[in-house]
Order: sequence, then C-alpha cells, then structure tokens
Amino acid sequence: MGIGECAPIFGLSREQPSAFQKTLAIISNARSIEEIPADILIQNPSIVFALETAKHDLANGGKREVFPLLSKSRIPINGLVWMNEKEAMLSEALAKIDAGFNCIKLKIGGINFEDELEILNEIRNRYSPSMVEIRLDANGAFGIEDALTKLEKLSQYNIHSIEQPVKAGQWKVMSNLCKRSPIPIALDEELIAMDDKKDALLESIQPQFIILKPTLHGGLEGCDQWIKAARERNIQWWATSALESNIGLNAIAQWLTTYNNPMPQGLGTGKLFVDNIPSPLQSGSGYFWWDEHLTWQVDSILNH
Repeated sequence: MGIGECAPIFGLSREQPSAFQKTLAIISNARSIEEIPADILIQNPSIVFALETAKHDLANGGKREVFPLLSKSRIPINGLVWMNEKEAMLSEALAKIDAGFNCIKLKIGGINFEDELEILNEIRNRYSPSMVEIRLDANGAFGIEDALTKLEKLSQYNIHSIEQPVKAGQWKVMSNLCKRSPIPIALDEELIAMDDKKDALLESIQPQFIILKPTLHGGLEGCDQWIKAARERNIQWWATSALESNIGLNAIAQWLTTYNNPMPQGLGTGKLFVDNIPSPLQSGSGYFWWDEHLTWQVDSILNH
C-alpha cells in the first residue's frame, strides 16, 4: 500500500472547500490516475501531491521510501521564528541559534516595524553574517508606497533574503522591487495558481529566489517544472513544507535529496503538531534527517 497526503490550506491554496470532499470521492472511485480529469488535478495541487507520493511509495514497496536511494541524507534547514511579541520573537530566535541553527527565518509584518528592527539589531550585535544567516518573510505585509524604504532599513542587518514583501499579483511593483531592493527578494505566495504562467511570471518579475511548496505548486512534478524554469533564468530556489503531517513532510524531504541544493530548506513545520504520525523523521541543530533506529507507525491513520 502506498500512502500520500493532501493538506490544502483553504484560503491560500486554489482548492475550494465546498468542493473538496466531492473531489476526493471522484478520485477515490477512479481505477487509475489516468482516469482522473485533468481539470480536477490542475485545481487541486494538494491532491496531485498526495497521488504522486502514494504512487512513488507503492512503487518502492510501501515503506514510506518515496525516493529510497537518497533517503538517508541530512538536509540543512532554517530555524523558523513565528510572528509574536517582540521579546518572544527575540527569545525564540536566540534559542534557535543556541540549538545549532546557523540560518534562521523570521516572520515579520505582524508587530511594530521599529520593534522588528530592534530584534534584528540585537541578533546582529551577537552574531555576524558569517555566523548566522537571517532570512525574512513579510507575507505581503508591506505597502507599495513604503516597501522600498523598509527594505533599505532592513538591509543594514545583512539580510540574506526577504520573501514576498508586498502582496501577490502586483507583477510590475514586484519587478521594480527586485531591481531596486538592497535585499534579494524571494517569491512565495506569488507562485500560487501560476503553474501555467510560470515562464511569464519569472520573466516579468525576475526575482532572485523562488520558494517551492509541493502542496501548493502542483505537487512534486509541478515543482520540478518550476525549478527548470528558474534555472533557465539563473534564479535560485529552496523548498518548504506547508502544514503537512509526517507523511507529506517525509515526501518533500526525500524529493529534496534528489537535488544537489546546499541551501537550508524550510522543513520545520512538523514541529507545530501536538499529535503527529510516529516516524523516523528527526530535526535539530540545523538539520533534518531520518533515524534508522525508528520506524513508521501508520496504524493510527489506517484504522480510520
């Protein structure tokens, strides 16, 4: 048996909540993936990801080894710091660094901007850029009129990159920022539902980085296509999990091992779960890996 996971984030992904269960029913009644109408797959990337994962898992013996030859690799990851009060964010960032992360990613745009600058100032007073890489994720929080000013103020702290400084869908604005920003810009939400426009989007905006989430961007094959399009334009990339359980997280991590990408990846979201599927997946000290002494325990989901 091959197992896959679809974990749509309604309101962010292109799936429609009202039609999702009906769509799953249609798919479960199909005798093969080839029987599933193409328009259903296009509109439901999380289901595509689930089907791909289950198919690969089944082909490799149903042992959660989606890409078995490289599944024991250690993957460098960033330490994720969520939006919170100023002191809590600083404390979490320093704790991540103390735990061995040399790349941290801070979600910004949720508190006073001056407080965010103070957080970065405190980190940089303790750790140089050669010691700790700082990534930022604005989630579209900056306004068009002040985005560049904010980017200039943030740049004094030697920031590696910033994700989605303004809201998605403003190609001309984002293109201008990518040309003028002192901080390299990464596209994230901008890629959602753009699988059929990837060439036009990348050609128009010309970002320095793109962030890939298989659940949102057409599954593993869809992300392969994004990578190909990015490489043709010398755009770098990394991938992150969204809010998948260990089933989906495992598939994303093993897929990543098929690429020789040394950049820290975003595989820390599994830590958010208070109840997850027991597995060999481990993360800490800036890395993600598989503990060969641990096993998968999927009975909890197979018994439902």
